[in-house]
Amino acid sequence: MWATDTEAVADTITLGDVNVTAIKQGADIDLTTASTVLDRREVERNGIVTVRGVSDLVPNFFLPEYGSRMTSTIYVRGLGARIDQPSMGLNIDNVPVMCKENYDFDIADIARVEMLRGPQSTLYGRNTMGGLMNVYTISPMSWQGTRIIAEMASHMTVKVGASHYARINDKLGIAGGIYYTTTSGQYTNQYNGKKCDWERQGSARMKLVWQPSPSLTVSNTMSASLSRQGGYPYEWVETGRIAYNDTCFYRRTSVMDGLTVSKHFEHWTLSSITSYQYINDNMTLDQDFTPLPYFTLTQARREHAVTQEVVARGSDSQAYKWLVGAFGFYRRYRMDAPVTFKDSGIKFLIENHINEVNPYYPVVWNERSFELGSEFTNPSWGVALYHQSSYDWKRFTFTAGLRLDYEHTSLRYHSETHTGYSIMESATGQVYNTSNIDIDDGGSLSKHFVQLLPKLSITYHLPTMWQGSIYASASKGYKAGGFNTQMFSDVLQQRLMGILGIGAAYDIDAIVGYKPEVAWNYELGGHFESANRRLKGDIALFYIDCSDRQMTIFPDGTTTGRIMTNAGNTRSVGAEASMSVNFTDNLGMNLSYGYCDARFVRYNDGKADYKDKHVPYCPQHTLFAQAFYTYNFKGGSDWARSITLDANVKGAGAIYWNEANSQRQPFYALLGASVTLAGKHYSLQLWGRNLTGTSYRTFYFVSISHEFLQRGRSRMLGATLRVEF
Repeated sequence: MWATDTEAVADTITLGDVNVTAIKQGADIDLTTASTVLDRREVERNGIVTVRGVSDLVPNFFLPEYGSRMTSTIYVRGLGARIDQPSMGLNIDNVPVMCKENYDFDIADIARVEMLRGPQSTLYGRNTMGGLMNVYTISPMSWQGTRIIAEMASHMTVKVGASHYARINDKLGIAGGIYYTTTSGQYTNQYNGKKCDWERQGSARMKLVWQPSPSLTVSNTMSASLSRQGGYPYEWVETGRIAYNDTCFYRRTSVMDGLTVSKHFEHWTLSSITSYQYINDNMTLDQDFTPLPYFTLTQARREHAVTQEVVARGSDSQAYKWLVGAFGFYRRYRMDAPVTFKDSGIKFLIENHINEVNPYYPVVWNERSFELGSEFTNPSWGVALYHQSSYDWKRFTFTAGLRLDYEHTSLRYHSETHTGYSIMESATGQVYNTSNIDIDDGGSLSKHFVQLLPKLSITYHLPTMWQGSIYASASKGYKAGGFNTQMFSDVLQQRLMGILGIGAAYDIDAIVGYKPEVAWNYELGGHFESANRRLKGDIALFYIDCSDRQMTIFPDGTTTGRIMTNAGNTRSVGAEASMSVNFTDNLGMNLSYGYCDARFVRYNDGKADYKDKHVPYCPQHTLFAQAFYTYNFKGGSDWARSITLDANVKGAGAIYWNEANSQRQPFYALLGASVTLAGKHYSLQLWGRNLTGTSYRTFYFVSISHEFLQRGRSRMLGATLRVEF
């Protein structure tokens, strides 16, 4: 799927009334990369305001709903993991979003979205091994006026927003906007009769663009958002009910500010991108998700991050093109992550296990609730140097790039618990002995990683009446390593059990740290466009060899923790195809399909050998098909100029939920449609999603031997009003 009405000038892309400036891509994106590009018209037609909305349209890109906006996990071409580092990078107006937990938020006034699939690590570094998404917002230098959006939908969902774009003079433009959304939620917690997936979110954005001369552009975008939600509508498979007794919620406050300065010289351009990012979030869970009081978890974190990048790039008009850059970042977060054991957790997970060993002297806990406390400080920093060159020779383009990436991360931890128990005499029922447990541990760990990330490609430009190219490429990508902070509560629990003689001994340095994940991507593809621009398409075949695959597992002895570990090797084999056809000026269709067979080449967790099993959570097939027709009223008034009919199908599956492949979600398809009436200054869209009410699962997991699942959204109907003046 390609953007329409696109005209390229240097590295600035003009989309009707919107200018988009790309720092590292040319106007034709990257001819050696599988890409999907959505312009403003396609974004609004499909109601896209989040990264998740884009995933419905892009082949082999899957971003399901996992409980809350914090737990959104991205899978691209079989790459991805449920926790910690993402497999896809996200840039908003050229600024990299450093924290994955901040990926899922609503973005108003999107001008253009680019989804580049396959490793982008040579130019973008860490955590772009699956791909990269660039989101650009409208510039006040290119469009002026006021935009209003109002939406009402099922489950008492309301979205409202307003923004204004002003060009003060020929050199200065400013824009500002606010956005708010609320929903009562779809799923009911049958334990208390309340909706569990309610949400309220608000955001504000301000953009300033200053062009003191034709060769100098300064742009600053600042945004702030608040998100409050219940989330986690997990159904216990055994009962078929969502019913848990303790509170679940996710709260997030985030601030981002990005400053971009670009200076154009006669034959090259120098750009600087500086950002500051802040996130303050709190995830609190009834971690057992049952009506019984087992245990709860809180993860409260504050993170600050600063990034700086300098990019020098040669002119695209020369046969030899070059780009060189340097990137650096510093991140630091503090987290408080206590696990609170309650009555059922103490009884079934501690007392029963101990008393099975020695039933004649049973242990009884002195209190029916106690806390395993964990506090962390994690500073990390990294620097990188990179270069890419390409040369045009006849109909060929040869490209080579290399990045040197260094990262250092450290963890300071403090874990403690203060509790006690009594040993009883079963014969008399009297207290035999009483003991207190006081554990107070602390320490620090550190790791550093060095990666060389090369890229090689060759492109052949077609000589026929068709515009297009065929390319072959090989590139290396990686996900950063790190620390399993979620394991510390389990380490502390096992320490506690060890005092009683039945706990597992953990080597903290070995179990808490994990290495980077590395993948080589080999790709053959092409981009095609007819001479009249009515037919455009992409096709790609890929093979990915991934080593030190980061997997989320539950280690031996675990009752509450989960761990990211380097579990072995996987390979992904797949194909992607997308097509956009405009049969007439008013009738068109879009189609995209992705196939990915991701399997373990080597993985044995000590309990079973999973060789040749499908990698869990990654869909084998993704599908998007859309047809639309616009009828223009003859002599139409300002109130009724056109009406557009749209029908679409979105599908994904099969998705395996565990390494043994014993549970899976078969392929499912969701039908959507819309009718849009447009006037001179407004459009009113009536839409429906999952019109057939298809039942499907978006998530499945096992906790303390209980199976849970999350069901996908049911039928939704809504109306969206957009006003511009």
